[in-house]
Amino acid sequence: MASNMPLVSSGQPNAGSPSLLPTLSNEILNQIIQTHASDTEKLNVESLFSIVNNVLERATMTFDTVLQLGTGPHKATEHLEDESQGSFIPPLNAFKLISSEMQCKGPGENIARETTVLSILKKLSNYSWDAKAVLTLATLALDYGESCLLAKIQSSDQLAKSMGTLKGVPVLFEKLKKHSKAVDDLKKAIKATVEVIKCIIDLTKLSNYDMNDVAVAVYLAIETIVAIATQLCYLITDDQEKKQELQPYADNLLVILTDLKKKKEEEDYRKLKEIVNAPKDLVEVLEKILIDPTNKMPPLIDGSTEERVEINSLKGKSVFLFISGLHISREDIKILKPFLDKTGKEDQYRIVWIPFVKQWTEDPKKKWTEDLQLSKMLYVPTGLPIASHRYINQKWNFKFNELLIVLINERGKVECKNAIHMIRVCGADEAFPFTCQREETLLMEKGLIGLTATHVDSPIENWIKENNYIFFYGGGDNNWIQNFTESAKVLVNDPMIKGKRITIESVPIQGDNLKRFWNKIKNLLPSRAQRDTMMDSVKLHIEILISYKKKKKEWAVLSQGSSIIVITGKTMLKVLREFESWKQRLDGSDFQSVFIEYHKEVLEPDDQICHHMKIPYNNAKIPGTLECSDCHRTMDTYISFKRCHKDGDSWA
Repeated sequence: MASNMPLVSSGQPNAGSPSLLPTLSNEILNQIIQTHASDTEKLNVESLFSIVNNVLERATMTFDTVLQLGTGPHKATEHLEDESQGSFIPPLNAFKLISSEMQCKGPGENIARETTVLSILKKLSNYSWDAKAVLTLATLALDYGESCLLAKIQSSDQLAKSMGTLKGVPVLFEKLKKHSKAVDDLKKAIKATVEVIKCIIDLTKLSNYDMNDVAVAVYLAIETIVAIATQLCYLITDDQEKKQELQPYADNLLVILTDLKKKKEEEDYRKLKEIVNAPKDLVEVLEKILIDPTNKMPPLIDGSTEERVEINSLKGKSVFLFISGLHISREDIKILKPFLDKTGKEDQYRIVWIPFVKQWTEDPKKKWTEDLQLSKMLYVPTGLPIASHRYINQKWNFKFNELLIVLINERGKVECKNAIHMIRVCGADEAFPFTCQREETLLMEKGLIGLTATHVDSPIENWIKENNYIFFYGGGDNNWIQNFTESAKVLVNDPMIKGKRITIESVPIQGDNLKRFWNKIKNLLPSRAQRDTMMDSVKLHIEILISYKKKKKEWAVLSQGSSIIVITGKTMLKVLREFESWKQRLDGSDFQSVFIEYHKEVLEPDDQICHHMKIPYNNAKIPGTLECSDCHRTMDTYISFKRCHKDGDSWA
């Protein structure tokens, strides 16, 4: 019954491909919109769609069985049960109205879109747009499903055999055995129609959907349904005037489906951002992130019992979303185990593992059971909604070869975008629960050096608590280290220094200790950067150290307790070597003031290197401008892109 004429905005014939959703002319669009009166007729659209989908799924299985096509696996029939079937009251009158319009009439009888489809829309004028589409699909399902049911049981039921004969079922299936392409096109058209209508239902749930888009999609879905009905009629009567080519309809709907899905995904993403930015509570945020509307099963599994868990069970708790690929380094596994142990002992906290894998199997679960204590976590065994994948990638900057541990408190607020950095710097026990307040406390107590260099020498932590002066130095060659060590020793053992009870320690950082030191510096930067855009003293000191490392130059740090006094390289050694030139100044001032004063006097131009602040984009809030820690001028800003092929498959 539907027209084979493609829909084009100009009204001219389309030379080739089916039209896209936006190509309807204003005249046709206005006619479609004018058929809608109100939404006064109430219908449980989702229940009816579920039943109709059930009918079409089962009918297609029967279809293939009778024809012995063996077209591949279908959903198991026991999973197609619908709890709403017993209580659902079918709108029989609406079915009759639609059926009367979908009689066996050929496409050349000028009753296609301008008559048949618009007539159906007018008769359903008081139903919502999604209801119009589902009701029309249900009418097709009644006829299609009945034919398939009769074909299935006619060999053992005389009534079914007689009814099947009246409906032309034996003729239909005999013809279908000879027209494999017609069968394929029929099934493709039905599948595409179901998918488009499902997307229409999802779109109409949104508060701000575009009615024109939905109206056009409904129109084209109904046009395809009418074409399917007409093709079935042709296959029974063999009337060439009624023959329909369904492939263009299916192709057209698939293009429309892509467009509708994009609109739905954009709206889902907008809504997710809105909820995460202004949450009501934890459950609301987790439901939006974890629940795929197409999956009615509870989204979580308890790793200790393998039983399904409702998100509501996490109400009032704080949750760590542990997001990862399957590859985790042995080093990270080592530091994660204390994190799992610590969280497991805290009743207020739970861990939810979100594995970024294409398909969940027993293999990733086995791997994690061996490497980590999966029993101490809840995990997500199915895929996330597309909007959640996009949010995790774009807003939390997940990288496939990196770990991401997001802390969300009981109110749904994101407390930490990635706790893995604090874990790598401080260890799980000390950094727990990885909030901004905890990081600030650690920095006040230990300072930058206390967090990144205490592994070098065990007494360092006590020296910091005792507010001692400490020289830390590295880079360069062995001569640099040896010269600095000897010069610092002369200073420390000087009678004046001892007489004034000035306690000074010196710590060279070399080898594996140096590698670990830079790894902690590397992780402390994004940990700080994810919290605010201000350039605090910690970031400034990290900037200076990274600049020396980037230039592969010698560097040295003088600190007192948890506070850094100065960071340079050769100039620091020069000050130590020339101690005799400035030590008399200690009679009138404290060590720190005198050291800084003389350091400024002898600062070597070569030590005033260009500072480079390389802020990793992942989890970092990028400031608009940065001030140089040395000259206090605004630093130049550059954007660079680094090629990386370590992320594996894209999950956006």
